[in-house]
Amino acid sequence: MRKIIFALLLGISSVASLAQADKPLDLAAGAPDRYIVVPGDTLWGIATRFLKDPYRWAELWRLNRDDVRNPQRIYPGQVLVLDRSGDTPKLALETIKVRPHEYVEPLKKEISAIPAGAIEPFITQPLVIEPDGLDTAARIVAVQDRRVLAGVGDRVFVTGVREKARTWQVFRPAAALRDPDSGEELGREAQFLGTAVQMSEGDPAEFTLRTATQEITAGDHLVPAPRADVISYVPRPPEKRIQGRVIAVKGGVNFTGAMGVVAVNRGRRDGIEVGHVLAADTAGPTVTDRFKGERRDIQLPNQKNALLFVFRVFDRVAYALVMESAKPLALGDSVRTP
Repeated sequence: MRKIIFALLLGISSVASLAQADKPLDLAAGAPDRYIVVPGDTLWGIATRFLKDPYRWAELWRLNRDDVRNPQRIYPGQVLVLDRSGDTPKLALETIKVRPHEYVEPLKKEISAIPAGAIEPFITQPLVIEPDGLDTAARIVAVQDRRVLAGVGDRVFVTGVREKARTWQVFRPAAALRDPDSGEELGREAQFLGTAVQMSEGDPAEFTLRTATQEITAGDHLVPAPRADVISYVPRPPEKRIQGRVIAVKGGVNFTGAMGVVAVNRGRRDGIEVGHVLAADTAGPTVTDRFKGERRDIQLPNQKNALLFVFRVFDRVAYALVMESAKPLALGDSVRTP
């Protein structure tokens, strides 16, 4: 029987470093006193049951700085209990005593922080590379029967294979990601084309294409497929002030809503981590003010529109899932620490 241990905060100082001291921890309307975790739950979904600001989950749990940087494992069947007795509400795990017996069912899997299906393709595919990031990767030099294009089931011949991997991914360099303010190139998105398995060694080595999103040809590159991890990190605001912009909306469109994926021009070097939550604002409209025969244009303040959960981080770019949105999120919208 797998034993789940939650580390609860014992020192007040650690709480203070994470808390927004000038803002009370407000419970959501109808927050339950007890909640039983069920299959299909997500950490974000549970947080919205208890809090108006679900990204303050760590404060409700009284987690310390180290706890929030590690996956927080919550499993179906566990009971969460809300304590309202103090000045600030807190959440705890209820201990349930059961009779010892032999379990034959498989161990339960911890719930993810956000819906796994919405981000699965982006977890298993490296998205951002340096301008020359594929130069040293294995490269297709020929397709079977001297054909130009290859698809599922076809054989391709690859040079530069220096690693062993169970599954390989096929990529092609794609568009540059640029900072909308400075014009600096932050990296290039690698275009995912499919997967392949190695059939023989040598140089060139022989591969068979298992999946393909479009035709694959000589010059495309292969890299070992990474392991897909469950995103179970605690949602939390960044510890420093972040100001950035939406620089890409996945799907080749300019707008997206809840459960859409966006890229922002801030990454690891700016202090962004997996699990960070950012607020997205829409630009305030410009209005015309006429007074005493004079006319002037006034830019109204930006309006908070959405919350984003960061699930993958690169050096200068991060990808986030739109968790909630009042209206469509647009390319170029600003993002910040909530």
